[in-house]
Amino acid sequence: MVRDSARLQSAASEDVASLEALGTPGSTRKEDRRLVAAIRAGDEGVFICLVKRHHRAMIRLARAYVPPGAADEVAQEAWIGVLKGLHKFEGRSSLKAWIFRILINCARLRGAREARTVPFSSLDEDPQEPAVAEERFLDAGHPRWPGHWLKSPEPWMDERLISEETLSMVARAMDELPRAQCEVMRLRDVEGWTSAEVCEALEISEANQRVLLHRARSKVRQALEPYVSAGGS
Repeated sequence: MVRDSARLQSAASEDVASLEALGTPGSTRKEDRRLVAAIRAGDEGVFICLVKRHHRAMIRLARAYVPPGAADEVAQEAWIGVLKGLHKFEGRSSLKAWIFRILINCARLRGAREARTVPFSSLDEDPQEPAVAEERFLDAGHPRWPGHWLKSPEPWMDERLISEETLSMVARAMDELPRAQCEVMRLRDVEGWTSAEVCEALEISEANQRVLLHRARSKVRQALEPYVSAGGS
């Protein structure tokens, strides 16, 4: 009896350890399937750890689609969807990407009911949109430096970059981005996802993800320049 209990505790510890590795380079589809199997078998501890790991990020992502007060409800709906859909998980994508796809679908449905969102794939992204305003570059007919910077970007002071005021400005600048750019930047730069994970969760190509991220970062930098440049105040 004691040995059986010890074996169960050991197995549970292994599941939690595997959960802690989710989303890291060492995590595997095999580990994802094992965690799913543990939750299906009724291991509440593994499921609680999964919720603790992702719930806050899910709320942050949901806020792009619904009012802040509804974001937690959307995240809870998503977890219900995760439990109901575990039998459908086949390991073709990572468990994290699968969970966040459910969250995004729930958020879109809720947002659509409140007329606040449109499908990600239909968001107006102009493929010819420049990442940086054209007026910041020399004319293509310039005799010596065609297309070069009119004035090089100013160096930024580190102490300004880490201030709470700057972080608030970053958040506001991200809120002003087109939805697709905002979501890619939030997942990459706020949540720390890899490009592959973002592509899986948002179901976009690597090239599209790269373009969206570059445009988003460029726009946020441009919004912050007046404050964080060496001569800013």
